[in-house]
Amino acid sequence: MPKASSDHPQNRLLASLPKGSFNRLRPHLELVPLTLGQILHQQHVAFDHVTFPTTAVVSLVSILKNGASAEIGMIGHEGMVGTSLLMDGADAACQGVVQIAGDGYRLKITYLKAELVRSPEVLNLLLRYVQALVIQTSQTAVCNRHHEVDQQLCRWLLLSLDRVSTNKVHMTQELIAQMLGVRRVGVSVAAGKLQAAGLIQYHRGTITVLDRSALETRSCECYTTVKQETHRLLQKWVRPMRASVRKGPE
Repeated sequence: MPKASSDHPQNRLLASLPKGSFNRLRPHLELVPLTLGQILHQQHVAFDHVTFPTTAVVSLVSILKNGASAEIGMIGHEGMVGTSLLMDGADAACQGVVQIAGDGYRLKITYLKAELVRSPEVLNLLLRYVQALVIQTSQTAVCNRHHEVDQQLCRWLLLSLDRVSTNKVHMTQELIAQMLGVRRVGVSVAAGKLQAAGLIQYHRGTITVLDRSALETRSCECYTTVKQETHRLLQKWVRPMRASVRKGPE
């Protein structure tokens, strides 16, 4: 697999590591394709890798015994999949599944754990990210309980847009309904309202956002809360993206 070949990879956590820490982890970072629907870790099953998405987006999905499921968090180029290891978790409390295909860096847990012991700065950075993720999951639970489906859809679209490089999200209404934990007809009606208002265009599994500012206005406060809290926690720690990933030789 290609290794990390850029000093500033397209993942904000990796790009924000102290230089020494990144150089020690760099030989062990594998740039891998993440395909739509790929499961990075199962719920309540031990895992041995963490993943730092670059162009992919990963959903954290909670699955009930009756098979019902809902997305409780979303991770893109700003974060890391597999944060339970920071609390000595032997397994994941939810499922990590690729929502939008792309690439990501895979790293064996043993290498990251060794660096966490060696560098308090790395541990502090990742714990601040975990806190931001906890806020996102908590706010998602509140949103799913108290807000209308069209507001939930706006929030979900905005969070997705923050993690991709275009104004398009490739996702069927059926999959969105599974992510939100609602019926497909509810998503269809909500998407129809947004399209009629000129905010989005939906065609064959692709949602194109035409008016982001209007979408933010129409969304509930949950999106703004998550964005502001994430910024507050990480603004002094996480560097902006500077260079693209260059795939090196295997």
